[in-house]
Amino acid sequence: MIRTAALVIIAAMLPFAAEAQQARRPYRVGVLNEAWAANHPTVEGLKAGLRELGLEEGRDVTFDIRFTEGKPEATSLAAADLARAGVDLIFTSNEAATLAAKAATQRIPVVFTLVGDPVATGIVKALARPEANLTGISSLTTELVPKRLEALKTLIPTLRRVFAFYHGADVPSSAAIVRALEAAPRLGLEVVPRTVTAPEQLDELLKQLRPGDALLAPDIATMDIPAVMLEVSLASRIPAVFSSELWVSHGGLVSYGADYRAQGVQAARLVAKILRGTRPQDLPVEGAEKIDLAVNLKTARLLGVTVPRKILMRADLLRR
Repeated sequence: MIRTAALVIIAAMLPFAAEAQQARRPYRVGVLNEAWAANHPTVEGLKAGLRELGLEEGRDVTFDIRFTEGKPEATSLAAADLARAGVDLIFTSNEAATLAAKAATQRIPVVFTLVGDPVATGIVKALARPEANLTGISSLTTELVPKRLEALKTLIPTLRRVFAFYHGADVPSSAAIVRALEAAPRLGLEVVPRTVTAPEQLDELLKQLRPGDALLAPDIATMDIPAVMLEVSLASRIPAVFSSELWVSHGGLVSYGADYRAQGVQAARLVAKILRGTRPQDLPVEGAEKIDLAVNLKTARLLGVTVPRKILMRADLLRR
């Protein structure tokens, strides 16, 4: 009789034991971006943010990281692989990765970062009520581009012409160019936009640069355009303004924009809520909370630029 009762109790406890085992399984987060290494700043920010929220890597969450080294054609394949792998959530950085994840799955939640204009890109229909399985952080590229031009003009008051090269299929950069063209007359600038679709085309366009010109780098690294602009800026002593302090840390003159790592930390709150049961469509898309002005003083000296005191006082980050 006692043995029978014990068996009944054990049988009754089995479902609860199974649930406990299921609850202990770490969440699996797929990561997709066009970076050149697994330790992209947004990914490092995501991990740090999740730790702050009590989700430790290895114990509570594991990461399946796919980076495609700037190759657009590889991004869709990587997104499909993550969808087939059955991860619990996909974390993306930039428009191409986010659109690839959206095309790969309508079931797995997707949290994005480094998306300049989620509505213009067609990632979501509305920021307040994103559709289906996507939400995330907007880097506010379109809204911030006039401020980038203003920072460049403040550093170089004699500046008159700024070239803006961007990939032809890059919708957010197209929207940002419209804002740049609107802001240019107020700043006494001529913005010269040029679309490119191949590396050799970019090389030819860069030959149009003359002393006294400057460069406005796109927010998206498709075809490695910002990196090429950085190389030309330093080699030809042509000032360039970027969207992130990441480029200033590698020698770019100035940047004004959303911090990459901070976007990952901010997105971690959305990721944690979704992993714990909240639907993505119930979480509005957020604007990046940390916007930085960064200046590389060493590069300023190389370019013969005297950094005004008001820039020195306003800058969040100064590289020496």
